[in-house]
Amino acid sequence: MDNRPLEGLVVLEFAQFMAAPTAGLRLADLGARVIKIERPLVGEAGRQIAIKNIFVDQSSLVFHTINRNKESYAADLKSEADLAILRVLIKKADIITHNFRPGVMEKIGLDYKAVQQLNPSIIYATVTGYGDEGPWAKKPGQDLLVQSVSGLTWLSGSAADNPVPFGLAVIDMYCATHLTQGILAALLKRSRTKKSVLVEVSLLESALDMQFEVLTTYFNDGGQLPQRAETRGGGHAYLSAPYGVYKTAEGYLALAMGDLPKIAAALGLPPAPYIDRSTWFKYRDLIMQTLGRELLKGAAKVWEEKLEAQGIWCAQVNDYHAFFDAQGFGDAQMLQGIALQDGSSLKTTRSVYNIDGKYLFSSKPAPRVGQDNEQINADYLRP
Repeated sequence: MDNRPLEGLVVLEFAQFMAAPTAGLRLADLGARVIKIERPLVGEAGRQIAIKNIFVDQSSLVFHTINRNKESYAADLKSEADLAILRVLIKKADIITHNFRPGVMEKIGLDYKAVQQLNPSIIYATVTGYGDEGPWAKKPGQDLLVQSVSGLTWLSGSAADNPVPFGLAVIDMYCATHLTQGILAALLKRSRTKKSVLVEVSLLESALDMQFEVLTTYFNDGGQLPQRAETRGGGHAYLSAPYGVYKTAEGYLALAMGDLPKIAAALGLPPAPYIDRSTWFKYRDLIMQTLGRELLKGAAKVWEEKLEAQGIWCAQVNDYHAFFDAQGFGDAQMLQGIALQDGSSLKTTRSVYNIDGKYLFSSKPAPRVGQDNEQINADYLRP
């Protein structure tokens, strides 16, 4: 445990679903004691949100992936007796996180100002969908919806496609990273000031920050909308050829940014037509189609070996089966096993952090609802 820098910190997580709980997972893996405050019996709503309807040990599989390495304290936020207990816990905590709709914490008397009175050095971190004020404040903060309203779904696919959402809850995950960064920065500020810090992030702001490159291009390019390639496989609405994914005689090959004359020569094409870099975006579709015809003459594996030998950035496009059999995946050591309380086991990813030369593994499973009440009461509430 000596490489877990947040060891000794206590986090009270009034959060559900993905964004804020994923930040809690990061803090837990870094050593913090993360206590989920959940409704008695049923727990947080995320326990019932399932991918492929897979449930293990009484909760959804996705809940287990986000809430391993945490504890659960069951408390009814509508009960004054339970709220009184939570106020005592708040006095002992370092950090509070929540992603309730605007107004909920104010209604139960646990808003930032009220919590400051209980604990003047608290770090109070919140996630909203669209901020606390304005006409969108009450809109549901859900990943697909934020992808859609923020323009993000017009960046993937080809020009003939409808809007294309990511195949991941990418806004939730990115926002979780922002919340974690904000909390870590707040810890540094508190170490200097000895005072409380308020950290606020929103899914919308994270969606905009995720697009900072393309939004900056939009605002400095006369307000031109993103131009997805006419040719299928284009990898970026704003990048020139050859950037994209190409079908080969066997499998698919991704080409990143590169020297087009050099790529053309490696494919057996005359390099001269590609000397002028200014044409690489203007004639993107024509260039991609020309490269694509040549790449169809060989297998992705053969092309990868040939192009890499020329210093050209490329990669075969793997599915999970191929990737998990690859040496690069094995070398990453990204998997860990979790022993669940019902006797089954769960294979999942570890923390991404490497601290002092050590990866952060944790085999502690997600808690059952309220299973840690007795221990937490003993640690914090009894004389």
